Amino acid sequence: AHYPGTKTVPNALLTKKKLWSSEDYSTFNDEVGAGCWARILNQNYVNGNMTSTIAWNLVASYYEELPFGRCGLMTAQEPWSGHYKVEAPIWITAHTTQFTRPGWSYLQVDGHLEGGGSFVALTDGLGNLTIIIETMTHNHSQCIRPRLPYFSVTPQRATFYLKGSNLGTLLFSYLIFCSLSFLQFQVWKGSFSLDLNVDEVYTLTTLKTGQKCGCPEPPPPQPFPSNYKDDFNIRNPPFSEAPNFADQTGVFEYFVNASDPGDHVFTLRQVVVQRPITWASDADQTISLIGNFQWVNMIVTCDIYIEKRRDGGVFIAGRVDNGGIYVRRTKGVFFWVFADGTYRVTGDLAGEEILMKGNSGVRDNAWHTLTLNIQGTSASGLLNGYPLWENVTISKPSNGWAAIGTRSFEFAQFDNFHIEA
Repeated sequence: AHYPGTKTVPNALLTKKKLWSSEDYSTFNDEVGAGCWARILNQNYVNGNMTSTIAWNLVASYYEELPFGRCGLMTAQEPWSGHYKVEAPIWITAHTTQFTRPGWSYLQVDGHLEGGGSFVALTDGLGNLTIIIETMTHNHSQCIRPRLPYFSVTPQRATFYLKGSNLGTLLFSYLIFCSLSFLQFQVWKGSFSLDLNVDEVYTLTTLKTGQKCGCPEPPPPQPFPSNYKDDFNIRNPPFSEAPNFADQTGVFEYFVNASDPGDHVFTLRQVVVQRPITWASDADQTISLIGNFQWVNMIVTCDIYIEKRRDGGVFIAGRVDNGGIYVRRTKGVFFWVFADGTYRVTGDLAGEEILMKGNSGVRDNAWHTLTLNIQGTSASGLLNGYPLWENVTISKPSNGWAAIGTRSFEFAQFDNFHIEA
């Protein structure tokens, strides 16, 4: 199921198969997002008999101004500083994951609380039991989708009855209450009562594992460096992508250009040469973003190598304002050069808003250096250190990232990227 709103269609139930919410959550990770996550983790089973809920996404590790910024269980969007933030949805997750294990089974009980909210009970089949209770109110638990019908939750005293032919007194001699602190309390004659306030999560368990909320102090946050260089000279990279670049369409990977006799043996290469089948309206061009969305004035320089003959092309760009599922509508200042020896300056990724065009002398299978200078309402461009165009008036966007990319899904290489902002 895809964002099922905790409900399952009757035909799915009739299959008698295990049901999962295979993509869910996708909500800004503040207190309301945590409430969303708490509610659906329980109610996907209580209402929809779904035994697994998979969050999109686990860690928000992309520029926050992109679509769905901070829609992860935690945030780690500054690889240049190492800063991260363990957001509230992580602690909601821990209420379940610290006190259950893969292979545990849900008990078939009516998990609706009389005053609103829900509970689930899980067991390992070996005598251990965990109960997770949530009392999230409507306004404190709205997810990004689907629309949440109104409901009410009130403070309540809930009584739980533990029954079963194999459940002895010793098994339930203690349960651990995990909220702001850990407490032990007795189960009397197979039942216990709790006073539940609204917008709270409680875990009760026979396990002695788990710990109170806590994590190491992360490094302090820092803005993206205003003077940034990358020559991509990594001989044995531990991963394929260059740091800090955020590919929106296409894939940009480290590349060893063994045939190059000069300074461009190690480069960054766009490697997707056929448009993928995608669920979103991706661009016809490839693009990778980098930098600080708040940048206004910037100088972007990059060596480029067009591999596609005749109609190949590449660009460098500044003040790029969008990406993700909205990448087709991306605006900015785009400096294009093409294999047929022409250039264009456009105000959009699609290339429809032409600000200037002319001849450049650029050809495929040769290295060239492009420089884009954006200052205030004016932009200019250099080719191999010499002015190619200047005094192009820029009205919008007023700020945005830097970017590199290609005219189509084609091979192309980039080297010695440098930005000053």
